Amino acid sequence: MTLEDCRRFYAEEIGYAANVQSPALLAAFARVPRESFLGPGPWRIASSDLGFGVAYATTQDADPRHLYHNVPIALDTTRNLNNGQPGTLARWIDALQLRPAERVFHLGCGVGYFTAIMAEVVGAGGSVIASEVDPALAAAARENLAPYPNVTVHAGDGAALDPGACDAMLINAGVTHLHPPWLDRQREGGRLVLPLTVAMGATLGKGVVAKITRERGAFDATLITFVAIYSCTSVRDPQLEPLLGKAIGTGALLKLKSVRRDPHEPAGTCLLHGDVCLSSSEPTAIPEA
Repeated sequence: MTLEDCRRFYAEEIGYAANVQSPALLAAFARVPRESFLGPGPWRIASSDLGFGVAYATTQDADPRHLYHNVPIALDTTRNLNNGQPGTLARWIDALQLRPAERVFHLGCGVGYFTAIMAEVVGAGGSVIASEVDPALAAAARENLAPYPNVTVHAGDGAALDPGACDAMLINAGVTHLHPPWLDRQREGGRLVLPLTVAMGATLGKGVVAKITRERGAFDATLITFVAIYSCTSVRDPQLEPLLGKAIGTGALLKLKSVRRDPHEPAGTCLLHGDVCLSSSEPTAIPEA
């Protein structure tokens, strides 16, 4: 198989594994050269070792065809830091329902591979604002994404960055709550995908991935999948974390239907009450003035 054949097969494999609905997204996976983001081979392929951690196998040589499988590739084995499982990220990106000419915010862009995928989908008329807190990864992302004029990479805490009004946001790090500025920056019809997690160590967390859609000033919410992921340390509230853990552990969060920002007393529909409330109630549109 040629490298182009491998990329096409890889995109097809991801489509089946993640039930991807967007032909444009699968075409982007078939086009973007993964090897351009992962440094020289041979590469270390990560796999779960029966729940006891991460095991790595080294490719037999530096043939980039080894990279076109639905597997994570190591970036730093000492930190269990990988370039993400393509099928997992594809499912989240597919949930964003990206369209040409849209503006996207990508927090936790790593070395930029999945940023490039989204840049391909929104096209030259769209843009992707990416952020990465790890300085070395941010520097690599800038270099790797230089061929994409519709991408801007910021080094530093993405939660402190104002990305401007966006049609879609992918938060690729675990948080305990919805960061209000992200909701503020969602355009009408905007989609936000983010992991709500509780800590399972100093840097990692586990929980669920939620999709938040803004419609007429209200926020519809649905769950996409379960997740284990690195934490976004600046969007974590130690007081909310045990409450979130209880909501996940009891299955209450599976009833999530909306995000409420209106002042209200705690009620039976509040799954995680706060200034930004996760609720089992149907979203209520804000009347136009």
